[in-house]
Amino acid sequence: METMTSTTSVISSQDLLAHWQGHRALTRRVIEAFPEKELVEFSIGGMRPFAQIVKELLALAAPGVKQIADGTVPQLDLEIAEAINKEMILALWDEATTAINQYWSMIPDERFQEKIMAFGAYEGTVISTVLYYIDNEIHHRGQGYVYLRALGVTPPDFYER
Repeated sequence: METMTSTTSVISSQDLLAHWQGHRALTRRVIEAFPEKELVEFSIGGMRPFAQIVKELLALAAPGVKQIADGTVPQLDLEIAEAINKEMILALWDEATTAINQYWSMIPDERFQEKIMAFGAYEGTVISTVLYYIDNEIHHRGQGYVYLRALGVTPPDFYER
């Protein structure tokens, strides 16, 4: 049997962005669902509080997309703010969402197959790196769901993106 190679994509970059932003909107609703104190302090089994987890997501997403767009290699900074509360986290989340949209529009489709060294340390292709950012967010949002359930808070429906 002959194998054919095609340059046709399965999903457009704009559809991928919409998919990711759907996940980001859901993660934002998870952040909103947390009581203020528990967002910053509550943990289970030695896992980080959800505010710390969200800091990681913020440190990766917009700076990572900026690197893809303009080639500037960011330093991975997990200490976004020392004293952080829900209002600050949500404001940072919204800023990152805007930045992702801005930088995404600068990425040509052919760039997604190029090799990249994300944050100067993690080798992959642009598409594998973006998929990692999305997968990492989903994984950590799952931790947020566990925390919310343990706190007696009904989390947002996972399928409403």
